[in-house]
Amino acid sequence: MTHDGTPPALVPLLAEHADIEAQLADPSVHTDAGRARRLGRRYAELGPVVQAYREWRAATDDAGAAAELAVDDAAFAAELPALRAAADAATDRLRRVLVPRDPDDGRDVILEIKAGEGGEESALFAGDLLRMYTRYAERQGWAVQVLEATESDLGGYKDVQVAVKARSAGAPEDGVWAHLKYEGGVHRVQRVPVTESQGRIHTSAAGVMVFPEADDEGDVAIDANDLRIDVYRSSGPGGQSVNTTDSAVRITHLPTGIVVSMQNEKSQLQNREQAMRVLRARLLAARQEEAAAAASEARRSQVRTVDRSERIRTYNYPENRIADHRTGYKAYNLDQVLDGDLGPVVASAVAADEAARLAAAGA
Repeated sequence: MTHDGTPPALVPLLAEHADIEAQLADPSVHTDAGRARRLGRRYAELGPVVQAYREWRAATDDAGAAAELAVDDAAFAAELPALRAAADAATDRLRRVLVPRDPDDGRDVILEIKAGEGGEESALFAGDLLRMYTRYAERQGWAVQVLEATESDLGGYKDVQVAVKARSAGAPEDGVWAHLKYEGGVHRVQRVPVTESQGRIHTSAAGVMVFPEADDEGDVAIDANDLRIDVYRSSGPGGQSVNTTDSAVRITHLPTGIVVSMQNEKSQLQNREQAMRVLRARLLAARQEEAAAAASEARRSQVRTVDRSERIRTYNYPENRIADHRTGYKAYNLDQVLDGDLGPVVASAVAADEAARLAAAGA
């Protein structure tokens, strides 16, 4: 502890918060949109820490003062238990906010859903998942933009990529990545497919991958010499041509082998911009995997192959049941979850993650 009782770990964070606050007050900072976003995100991350510190300082000062005055004043002695309880609660809140959280929590995300085992039924389920995430995003006040989609013959999706963005900056714990990062993995569905004439229940799966979105080139530097860019004519379901110009774009990042293809937009320039957006997100995730074992472990939990044995969640239609196999969450309101009521499911993952972080920190 410092001479005034402040935990030493807090001192640099308080100084950083004050420094960023001063920078954000400088109009010249906002001429660089990328820098302003990064400073704004970090300022939002530090906000809860500073607020918890101020509440802790006020509560402990009040309890300390009351303890001194209680020696001679019965009124203060009577208030002392409540003030000490408030100080203990403030100490607990401060302890929790000091546990390191994911630095990407405030970021927007790129979310990809891939059909897996189950053929056409899996593609239809991928469409159901896209609808669920879209409705959930609407409830959160987020915007969803389809970047690339390969539709199936019956109206589902073989593969679809979307960007999910918060409409305004907020606290990191309210960020898009803070909520959707737990969705990466294999999602299993049990139901009677529309293609099943005998009424038998089938099991199929779809995979979800989630990447924190890079703000701009400042987050991920990409050398143009490391890219191979191919253009071709876009096509629709079944391979029929839907464009007479070479508007589709395929970008290969040679050092990593990451390939991103885009054909949804009508112009080659637009498809290239969207492909670069996804490529930056994937490179950011790859960089974080190399930089931190924790990030690597989190990514490894996401889907590698859409195999039912790697499931993280099961959607059982006959029983109207949703079950998350990582947290033990189970409820019988699958219809509501698929309509966007995903909050309690996500909350179970957030709670499990917080408990793990507190345990790891010895808090």
